[in-house]
Amino acid sequence: MIRPAYDILNVVGDGYRQIGYWSNYSGLSVVPPEVLYTKPPNRSISSQQLHGVVWPGATTVKPRGWVFPHNGRRLRIGVPDRVSYKAFISKDDSTNEIHGYCVDVFLAAINLLPYAVPHEFILFGNKHDNPSYAELVNMIASNEVELKPLAFLRPFTLSMWAVTGAFFLIVGAVIWILEHRINDDFRGPPKKQFITILWFGFSTMFFAQKENTVSTLGRMVLIIWLFVVLIITSSYTASLTSILTVQQLAPSITGIESLIKSHHRIGYQVGSFAENYLNKELSVPKSRLVPLGSPEDYAEALKTGRVAAVVDERPYIDLFLSYYCTFQAVGQEFTKSGWGFAFPRDSPLAMDMSTAILTLSENGELQKIHDKWLNTRACGPASSVDSEQLNLKSFWGLFLICGIVCLIALLLYFCSIIQKFKQYFRQQPQPSLQSSSRSIRIQRFLSFADEKEGESRSRSKRKHMESMSGKNGRQLPRSSGSMRNEAGSFTEGQNGNASAYFD
Repeated sequence: MIRPAYDILNVVGDGYRQIGYWSNYSGLSVVPPEVLYTKPPNRSISSQQLHGVVWPGATTVKPRGWVFPHNGRRLRIGVPDRVSYKAFISKDDSTNEIHGYCVDVFLAAINLLPYAVPHEFILFGNKHDNPSYAELVNMIASNEVELKPLAFLRPFTLSMWAVTGAFFLIVGAVIWILEHRINDDFRGPPKKQFITILWFGFSTMFFAQKENTVSTLGRMVLIIWLFVVLIITSSYTASLTSILTVQQLAPSITGIESLIKSHHRIGYQVGSFAENYLNKELSVPKSRLVPLGSPEDYAEALKTGRVAAVVDERPYIDLFLSYYCTFQAVGQEFTKSGWGFAFPRDSPLAMDMSTAILTLSENGELQKIHDKWLNTRACGPASSVDSEQLNLKSFWGLFLICGIVCLIALLLYFCSIIQKFKQYFRQQPQPSLQSSSRSIRIQRFLSFADEKEGESRSRSKRKHMESMSGKNGRQLPRSSGSMRNEAGSFTEGQNGNASAYFD
């Protein structure tokens, strides 16, 4: 064949339809090759066109890979036509569209499949009662935390405890630095001074420090720190009281075991598996089981005491609690199943849908769908013992102020002591100044900072007087007729009286 060309056919059922042509001259096209032979060849991507293709399942959506045929029929999905808890599945009467949490999860998962799955939702139910179906999950939310022997640590988070303890040590060290040179309570052997730092810092927790602060800077730091301690201790006491009160107000029913032993009446959702599960598996008499049809029935029965508790699936409980904040879920999970989509046995879709749902869970899309339909509407954050904990974010402002005050006090103190050391250093004998090195100056500064302020002043004054005495003894001028010895010099007065000068 000089110019080979082929017709492209789309097989639909028992027939076919022509959707274009192919030739080695023009490639794919909807125009017969004979017409294109009269024109310059054009093999650009934009010119490669065909008429619309009807894929298996009578869809024009291009498949993303291997196509699940289903004998050319759409996948029919049965969904319960619920009269309550419509956030999970409901029908919009104006558009006849079905939407809800379960529908969004299914659509998000099926869109991740590598092939198209034509489907349609089929409602079943009498529109008066929730339809009954066999395989569902019963997962009871458990937010209760047992009080432990270390409950006194619960009011603060770990970071709050760590920062608070660190500040007790920091403030104790800062006060010691500010008071060490002028306060005898902060002087002594190194071991005693270290114990004083620890004792003074942590005794401020109870305002029981016995050491008095003398310096102005020390008192300023202590006042700010005592204010911080007052706020922290008051908050700790209030939080611990709240935790213990919540624990004491915990319901007597703590789980399915205590509920069964209590002989109280138990509510369940109409059409749920809970009735058979409680009666057949847990041997609860039917006389104790009360059918309830809606969240409003749940709330009314619990408020009036008609039932002591309601046993239902986790999603229904979460949605109920989002509207009725005065109730809570207690107990541990006593089943480990989960909600799912039922397929015929050996259906190829089952494995692919499971993989797709896992992908939704990993990329966070499943949680977004959950938050869209089952988020808390009428309630604030769920209250629990852990939510009563005070974290560092609540007190960082106080710690920041205290830290800034400590830093300013230390800067002022070191500026002052450096200035005093310079004055003290200038009063030293000149030869010693010339022969001193930087390391010796640092040693002298540390020694000066460690000495009590009065001692350094008296020693400096004594050295100054000795220096002046030596100068006077060597440099006094000698006048005629005068007598001199080591004690001083004597001169004759104008009236013949003797006058004496002593260093």
